[in-house]
Amino acid sequence: MSQASSPIRYPNTGSSQVMTRRAWWLVVLNIVIPGSVQVLAGSRKLGRFGLRATLTLLVVAVVAAIVYAVNPEILLTIATNSIALWVLAIALVFYAVVWMILTFDTMRLIRLIKARPKVRPFIAGLATVAMVAVAGSAGYGAYFATTTSGFLSSVFAAGPSEPPVDGRYNILLLGGDAGADRLGMRPDSTSVVSIDAETGKADIIGLPRDLENVPFPEDSPLYASYPDGYGYNDTCDVDVCQLNSIYTEVELKSPDMYPDAVAEGSEPGIEAMRDAASGVTGLTIQYYVLIDMQGFAQLIDALGGVDINVAERLPIGGQEDDLSDVEGWVEAGQQHMDGFTALWYGRARHGSSDYDRMSRQRVLQEAILKQFNPANVLTKFQGVAQAGEEVVKTDVPQGMLGYFTTLAAKTKELPVGAVELVPDNGVDPTDPDYGYIAGLIDAALNPVVETPAP
Repeated sequence: MSQASSPIRYPNTGSSQVMTRRAWWLVVLNIVIPGSVQVLAGSRKLGRFGLRATLTLLVVAVVAAIVYAVNPEILLTIATNSIALWVLAIALVFYAVVWMILTFDTMRLIRLIKARPKVRPFIAGLATVAMVAVAGSAGYGAYFATTTSGFLSSVFAAGPSEPPVDGRYNILLLGGDAGADRLGMRPDSTSVVSIDAETGKADIIGLPRDLENVPFPEDSPLYASYPDGYGYNDTCDVDVCQLNSIYTEVELKSPDMYPDAVAEGSEPGIEAMRDAASGVTGLTIQYYVLIDMQGFAQLIDALGGVDINVAERLPIGGQEDDLSDVEGWVEAGQQHMDGFTALWYGRARHGSSDYDRMSRQRVLQEAILKQFNPANVLTKFQGVAQAGEEVVKTDVPQGMLGYFTTLAAKTKELPVGAVELVPDNGVDPTDPDYGYIAGLIDAALNPVVETPAP
């Protein structure tokens, strides 16, 4: 092939104008179609290898986009699989290395010394910026994938998926508080989130921590000890016979009731609370999520704080009737809180009831979830992931994450129902009518749809 017919491969090296134009073309080609430079002007073997790598990456990206458009659950399931994330990380590192090799080889082929002197820094700068941007993005993507894999493996279980029951998934949500004044952890906030498996419509059933005479299903290990309900006639193995004491009693005094709990990614106390929640609501509880309120402080700090509209002034420190050790105040109004302040917003006892604290803790949880936007999590991912490993414990299997993510997208588009088992809703926690409670829950989950008269 003659020099005239192939100026890219056989340029006129004596013409700085030709070499400058050629250098720009090669740098741009390396950015747009990695590998093409080598096919046109260098080692065709290396070029074909680079083109195959580029084509493979583009095909995977297009296929992923098509799959996401047709059935996003499939892609989300793959993206939340630890093995798939490690494969992705290896592929990204491999492509970053290939890109760097192709870029360095492109810089050799352009013969920068032959280009116009004033233009050389701009040509080299464009090639360098592109290399750093692509290789850096691929490197960060690999880091993100491996960190996500570790986070998912540490938080989510590896067990089998559970099917919906009566068309619903029912998840026990526990807000735990292992304060310095307590022996062990007691759930301060207990809810059952019931989600329609088809529509995504969610209802939250709030169970007060001081609920008494809690019934258990007949197949529960606790049923034999408390056939008439937990604490009936003030009989239990701890000081206070109420809902949130069930965790403490079983976890500290009778963990042998649930010998397989730890092996299945749970705890005896959590399984006892699952049975209690099932007995109260009449629902089958497939999964649980335990959120450690104490660990929330680290998570909030990792997110850069949390914004909450405080209804009334609250003390940082203090007890129900004693403000002698108050360290400060959470003022009323819109507040941007760090983790320490937010924790006390959820825990403050002085001048408020248990129901007030339950309400504030839910406000705190909702505020945290709102700040879990992609930009915030991506920019602070390492801190968020490290905090998340300490804050959240669950038996939701990794294999269900894609399905639940898709379901959650539907849930966001619908109003979330609420059934609070509190005095304002006709429930006396000290003497509850569980038949009445069953009616409240049934009415919320299975509302009567009036058909228009013909």
